[in-house]
Amino acid sequence: MRIILLTYLTISWFSLESYCQEIVQIPHQRTIVWKTNTNLANQVYQSFASKKINFDKLSERGNTPRILLAKLLLKQDIEAVNNAIQQMKVRGVTGSHWALNPKGDYDFTLMPLTTILFLFDTQPDLLYPKTKEHLINTLLTEEGGKYRRATPRTLGLVADTENHILMTEGSRYLKNRWKRLHGNLSPTYDNVANGMEVKILAYLNRMKTNGLYEYNSIPYIGYTIAALLNLEAFASEKVSTEARNVLDYMNWTYALGSYKLRHYPPMRRRYEKAKIQELTTDYQSVFVKAWLSYAPIEPFNTDISNAEVHALVGSCMPYRPADKVVEVIFDKGEGYFVKLGHGKKSCPEIFMAGKHFLLSAGGANQGKNSLVIARPTTLFLNDNAQKLPETFHLKGKEDDFMKWNNTGVYKNFACASGKVFVPEAFKPILERNNWAIYTGKNNVKIVVYSTEDIGIMLIFEDMKAEDLLTNLEKSNANDEHIKTQFQFPDGQIITYDVNAPLNKWVIKSIDGKSVERDFSKWALINFESSIFK
Repeated sequence: MRIILLTYLTISWFSLESYCQEIVQIPHQRTIVWKTNTNLANQVYQSFASKKINFDKLSERGNTPRILLAKLLLKQDIEAVNNAIQQMKVRGVTGSHWALNPKGDYDFTLMPLTTILFLFDTQPDLLYPKTKEHLINTLLTEEGGKYRRATPRTLGLVADTENHILMTEGSRYLKNRWKRLHGNLSPTYDNVANGMEVKILAYLNRMKTNGLYEYNSIPYIGYTIAALLNLEAFASEKVSTEARNVLDYMNWTYALGSYKLRHYPPMRRRYEKAKIQELTTDYQSVFVKAWLSYAPIEPFNTDISNAEVHALVGSCMPYRPADKVVEVIFDKGEGYFVKLGHGKKSCPEIFMAGKHFLLSAGGANQGKNSLVIARPTTLFLNDNAQKLPETFHLKGKEDDFMKWNNTGVYKNFACASGKVFVPEAFKPILERNNWAIYTGKNNVKIVVYSTEDIGIMLIFEDMKAEDLLTNLEKSNANDEHIKTQFQFPDGQIITYDVNAPLNKWVIKSIDGKSVERDFSKWALINFESSIFK
């Protein structure tokens, strides 16, 4: 119990920290004419709607609300759906499940039931009046102005996690709003008078300006997005706009940190997820794929394995990403170098994109209670790689991700304290001493320097291999110096410490100029690019 509480205290404290910020430009413009239906959405709806309703387990945690939602979307088994909702019972309480709150997690059910209420509120042929009455008076348990940020049974001392706060308080806010819109003038349901509006707005603004605590989290990011989608779709204009702004921030950073829907950044919360090697099925990617299926674009990889539940929600809600997000997911323009700060006791995301590649830094754990999962630093090329072993990547000497500092990424450059992993499909076109050059599509050259103590990856576009290797060997002739310093053919010099403390950026200086290595002070988004030109 003490360990669990310590973990929650850690989450509570650091989720409230603010840090060095700057004004960042997040795209919001929307001119794309989206399609009204797609094969992907229909397939997901059919998949869920084909499942039987288990009337013996209606009140248990699971996918029953999503099955009911899909059947309503397809107008199938309407009588059975309404009977099921009318028979459902409240199975527990909201807020995180833990030793002193064993009946917690009801918000995982509360949130999709809120979606059902609002989506089908004006369709009595689908959602019967009696069913709606049961939803409002029994199943949607949270109402009024008792906004709760604390984890239940912690004496108000421990803040709950983002996904629980958004699911619980978002549903409370929306039930109040529904009551008010349907004629109940009690102050209990007035979100302005009871303080819910200002509290929800403040929480969303904190996420927008400080970033997420549970960034890239598997599985929690999926529930955070779903809760935001409810607010974006059904809340007041102010709250809807702010929820959309948070989603736009999240999707902009996703666009910057992904390459053609492959995404493998550092993540937070569940250490048992550290062994995941799939590059295409993190939960935000699934939402993005659901949205993009409505866009007038060329076909793309629509693999949503193991996360259909999130594709279902993403498909049926009205939110769509900004134009620039859609563009940058597939087209990196002239490229960019971007650093995304996440505050104290966390690690940043660092990405370097060229026209035809993306370097994704793996991050660094900040102690057991930080819940940060470091990943290998990964190179995405214009190929069909779907899993980590199919990519060039760097990690460290040891297999323990909690000991890696994989923040060593700069422009066209990555380094770490271990060998470079080269996928089996690639054979060197040139190889001398510890150097090797490989070729990818679009004439991308991958240069590898690899020993037991250090691995370096360099990426160049439109350069001749022989000239490149000759210049690199000449500029970096001393094998001892290369452990701490690298010189590009154009003369630029980078210094680094691949054994840096886990709270410091591996990169030390560029052309003799020191860099800010304390990444807890980094801005939310700090990039050099031609994206907005």
